[in-house]
Amino acid sequence: MQASFEVRLICEAMPATTLLIYKHFQTSLERAIEQNNVELLVQDYHNFRSNSEHDKRSPMDQAFREILMKRLSDDVERIGSLVRLSVEAARADIVSNTIPVVLLGDTFDVVTLNKCEQIFRFVEELVEVWKEEIFFASCKNNLLRMCNDLLRRLSRTQNTVFCGRILLFLSKFFPFSERSGLNIVSEFNLDNFTEYGLDSKDHDDIDNKELEDTAEDIPLKIDYDLYCKFWSLQDFFRNPNQCYSKAQWKMFQMHAETILQSFSSFKLEDVRPHNDANGNSDVGNQVMDMDIDDQSITAAATALAVRKDTHFFAKFLTNPKLLALQLSDSNFRRAVLVQFLILFQYLQVSVKFKIDSYTLTSAQSDFIKETEQRVYKLLEETPPYGRRFARTVQHMLHREEMWNNWKNDGCKEFKKPEEPEANDDEAKPPPAKRSKRPLGDCLRDAARNGKFFLGNDNLTKLWNYSPDNLQACKSEQRNFLPMLETYLETPHDKTDPAFEWRALRLLARQTPHFFTFISQPSCKISDYLDVVRKRLTREKELVKQTSTASNHATEHSSESGTNSGAPAEQEHEASVALQEIEPLEVEDTEAVVEDVDEMPAHEKSLMVTRAHIDEVTPVIGEPWMKVGKKIGFSNDELLFFQMENPTAGVACTKMLTNWIAEDDDATLDNWAYMLEGLEMNKAADAVKAIIEREKAAGGQQTAAG
Repeated sequence: MQASFEVRLICEAMPATTLLIYKHFQTSLERAIEQNNVELLVQDYHNFRSNSEHDKRSPMDQAFREILMKRLSDDVERIGSLVRLSVEAARADIVSNTIPVVLLGDTFDVVTLNKCEQIFRFVEELVEVWKEEIFFASCKNNLLRMCNDLLRRLSRTQNTVFCGRILLFLSKFFPFSERSGLNIVSEFNLDNFTEYGLDSKDHDDIDNKELEDTAEDIPLKIDYDLYCKFWSLQDFFRNPNQCYSKAQWKMFQMHAETILQSFSSFKLEDVRPHNDANGNSDVGNQVMDMDIDDQSITAAATALAVRKDTHFFAKFLTNPKLLALQLSDSNFRRAVLVQFLILFQYLQVSVKFKIDSYTLTSAQSDFIKETEQRVYKLLEETPPYGRRFARTVQHMLHREEMWNNWKNDGCKEFKKPEEPEANDDEAKPPPAKRSKRPLGDCLRDAARNGKFFLGNDNLTKLWNYSPDNLQACKSEQRNFLPMLETYLETPHDKTDPAFEWRALRLLARQTPHFFTFISQPSCKISDYLDVVRKRLTREKELVKQTSTASNHATEHSSESGTNSGAPAEQEHEASVALQEIEPLEVEDTEAVVEDVDEMPAHEKSLMVTRAHIDEVTPVIGEPWMKVGKKIGFSNDELLFFQMENPTAGVACTKMLTNWIAEDDDATLDNWAYMLEGLEMNKAADAVKAIIEREKAAGGQQTAAG
């Protein structure tokens, strides 16, 4: 009753004039509440004249607080209507902006928790009002203080829903960048201990046999060791930084492996009914568990129209006798598996305030990736709607990673993108479109003038560039290639690969020297091009001399008939000189590879012929498929040869004939080597005999020649 006591003290301390105004405003406020009209209150407020607005606003504030104290025993809806009326009065600027929140705070101070939970609905409904500019700056501290006072009165375990509503309201009311609501340094709630285990007295009475008796209906051995390993994981979930310690990580890895193996060995059954009265439940269950989009899932859920009350517990019950029941509960199993995923995500992502020494080894990273896939598989196998639940958890963790990146960037404020201002040019109406000329008229006029019309200005201009487009392509103006002599004279780097490549291209295009045999094939390209340049210069000078001599001979041909054959002789001598130009020789600083004598004809590799195949095939016999696999034929090809030919000999002949037709390495030496590798010694000896026979015949021909 502290708020009521404060109101009475303020009223008793008022001067006489202010008290008179207060009484009048109180009467006007009661009439405005009955008629639900704030205009009556505004008129009475403006009818009073005073030295300042504060002299009228203060009595009006007190009138609202006094009326509230009188209505506390009334219905909750009447209290809500008074709060809404105070909001309208604040917008009309006849009361302080904080009055709506002050009224709610006075109410929460003097009513029970059950009634507080009902009245808090008005706080949630007016969340958009509190965000308005006239209320946010002045009321945000009052609202935060009011919510914190309520949270201190509530029990986190008994009033879980009400506490959650208050926290959700605060998250909706304050912007994302409000630092008072952010865990900036990424701290963990280390006070959230999960107590488990047995007292010494209980441990004497309860042994592993009793724990096993509680698990008679499940195919899993539950003992005190499994119980301790299971609940010890909660300490790692409470403080994930322990996993960066080698000893703690080894313990976590061992316990996690045991628990996940227990989940894998004990699969839960889907207890959903397969058929309802109309026989539609099984279809609905399949639809809900398919990998489809969210809209289809929502539509299927609406069609089923099945709603079941779910129970939520804010704290785990760690009694040893309950472990068998907990392992059989799908919600409990999902909670533990999701804890694994949250822990794995924290260990892998980059957190701004994480210590530099907190890094994972490659072995730890591999274990996390493998276990993460294993956990997702267990979630999919946990009914009901396992795949849908696993997909939802994966999506939420992906969103959580985005929020983590936002915190790493300093929690920047979210702002709506500003709409671009309209320019003067955009404000003007667009010009009226000219009517297009019919396409047929354009084509007709172009045909009359001997032109092309392609519908595009650039294409039309290109096609009408010349009367004969093909002849225009052959124009000398389109030849952009430089002369080889000019290009070789341009200054360039000694070892410029691009220059060398272009020079070789021009050399192959404009002169036959590119295909001339080089006596020293190990020369450098730059030296080779230098020699080519010198030779082209000599040829050019020699051709010039030849043409000069020819001209002189023509001038003196009329003077003497005996010298008529001189030009022909000189031309012949010039052509001989051109032909006798020495071959390209390049100085080579590198070692020259010694020439190797060409292999004699009788020592060259002997190719397999059809006659050889006919001679060796009977010796190969039934295991001809082994030879085919060794050669490189596939199983389908060998099966084709077997089905198309009646006997093994014919099939082998066809196969070997295809081999010698397609393979350039089908030599007798290779054939003998393959047969020896397959341990077909008789066939290999037959091929070797053919090789000796062919070599002997080749030697006789060489001697005869």
